[in-house]
Amino acid sequence: MTPSQFNSAVLAWFDQHGRHDLPWQQDKSAYPTWISEIMLQQTQVTTVIPYFQRFMTRFPDVFSLADAPLDEVLHLWTGLGYYARARNLHKAAQQLVAEHNGEFPDTVDAMERLSGIGRSTAGAILSISRGVRAPILDGNVKRVLTRFYAVEGWPGSTANQKTLWQYAEQNTPQQRVGEYTQAMMDLGATLCTRGKPQCGSCPLQADCQAYQQNRTRELPAPRPKKTLPVKQTYMLLLQNDTEDTVLLYQRPPSGLWGGLWSLPETTDLRDLHQETGLEAIQESLQPLTPMRHTFSHFHLDITPVLGRLKDPTDCVMDAGPLLWYNIRQPQNVGLAAPVKKLLQQLARQPALRLEI
Repeated sequence: MTPSQFNSAVLAWFDQHGRHDLPWQQDKSAYPTWISEIMLQQTQVTTVIPYFQRFMTRFPDVFSLADAPLDEVLHLWTGLGYYARARNLHKAAQQLVAEHNGEFPDTVDAMERLSGIGRSTAGAILSISRGVRAPILDGNVKRVLTRFYAVEGWPGSTANQKTLWQYAEQNTPQQRVGEYTQAMMDLGATLCTRGKPQCGSCPLQADCQAYQQNRTRELPAPRPKKTLPVKQTYMLLLQNDTEDTVLLYQRPPSGLWGGLWSLPETTDLRDLHQETGLEAIQESLQPLTPMRHTFSHFHLDITPVLGRLKDPTDCVMDAGPLLWYNIRQPQNVGLAAPVKKLLQQLARQPALRLEI
């Protein structure tokens, strides 16, 4: 199958079977395309749709996003995970306004200079919104190409990335490049799936080497496994004389849960004051049911602890600003996912709350 035959088959399939009614397909200009592409990184379409709709309602253009407080951006992102994406969106919007008068660049190289935009995302935005011939290589496209060409080994390796980019480049057509970009993503998301690829419906089946070799289950090869380390922490649900409020602090702008509001943490309840600068009434501390939150590089075992501060008017933490968060009337701030879960649990279960 020649590159021309490859992209013609993919486009013919897309015309008949592809997805054409997703919210971000109704306006294919650069801004909504950019927002959707960032949200769709490592996230399912069904999960993204309501987040995209809320985000676009609040931030309909790059200027409104650039002007918004980061807290509000993170609030609308809460639950999507990988929060660096939201911080980068906000920063890139400010770059676009300051350096490009709110207009998106028209080359891949210039797009890549924006915060949070790599080669594949730049290609997707430019091809879909402007018809620029720029290949993409997201997870779905990697899977299609890895199977079609029977590429051995983990697709994320440096050597395989280079090979797959070459295949992506050679198969990208000169015309209808935006539709081809969407078609390749759709093909990987709906037919050439990880677990049970629907090879009988695939327009590339006849020439797919993985199919011919009966290796669709083993290709792409998985990422080499490594045992994730386990870290432990206590998250403190500290209340004051108003039982509906819980103390939060804002994490530093970079790093884990950067810029989000979180619960004070300690590795040892006996050293609470030394680690956090907060003093709790020791007799009030009540450990709750532990929970595990898994990141890409480690597990975090969290023991929530309910308690009261000794002096709610004198609380100092070096880590960042403090906020008394009302669990009955939630503020529009970005919350780390396990923190949001704990606060919702506390609001639903009054039995857990302290007797004031």
